[in-house]
Amino acid sequence: MNLERLRASIETGAELDFARSGGPGGQNVNKVNSKAIARIRLDQVEGLSATEAAQAALRLASRLTTAGELIVQADEERDQGRNREAAVARLVALVAGAARLAKPRRATKPTRGSKERRLASKRVRGSSKELRRKPSEG
Repeated sequence: MNLERLRASIETGAELDFARSGGPGGQNVNKVNSKAIARIRLDQVEGLSATEAAQAALRLASRLTTAGELIVQADEERDQGRNREAAVARLVALVAGAARLAKPRRATKPTRGSKERRLASKRVRGSSKELRRKPSEG
């Protein structure tokens, strides 16, 4: 995954809309379109390999629209510019996180120490249970 290329393609290819926002800002909220709504089609995102793009589409399937767009909004800040940056950063983080491929697990054998610790704990547990038994007649 080429993170710089991914970020650049999202910044240039994302469609941004602005709307009036709730939250902090007082009377200013009623006058200024400070909420940023960013949307991008996943097939337009560059910087991902084919397997990473497929993985991202699979993981983000529940968040995609019928047109295949990923939509994110930000309205925490009072400033439109900062909300725009936050929305784009969220898109980048979402796509990058969803496209990350799991590292293949390599099978390993238990170490000698771990085997010995396991057997020692079994012996301790067995001896404590043995003390609960009735004495055998013999």
